Amino acid sequence: MTPPTERRMLTPEEYRQAQDSPEFTELRRRFRRFAFPMTVAFFAWYLLYVLLSTYADDFMAEKVFGDVNVGILLGLAQFVTTFLITQLYVRHAGRNTDPIADEMRDRLEHHEYARGTGAEGAPRG
Repeated sequence: MTPPTERRMLTPEEYRQAQDSPEFTELRRRFRRFAFPMTVAFFAWYLLYVLLSTYADDFMAEKVFGDVNVGILLGLAQFVTTFLITQLYVRHAGRNTDPIADEMRDRLEHHEYARGTGAEGAPRG
């Protein structure tokens, strides 16, 4: 990464070219393939918890051990699920999106989008 004192401001055109690049399109595709299904799954899981607590109070009040009931366990599972999704996203990003984002950042810092050069430094056609 270029030290801040040595950086030149990027132009709007450079950002547009980066945004229009195939790399950025792939980056968005990879992010969305993870984020959208995971968001839907977690929202459905949360909605199920809310619906159960509203309409299945006998089930949620069922004692599992001591004073711990199903509702408390499912509520705690919401926290566990949140941490699990975070861990899955960190792993997904490290393998699938961060390498592309790092390459794009390097290209932006070296103003390759302004020069119209490809990732290897060859002029684009």
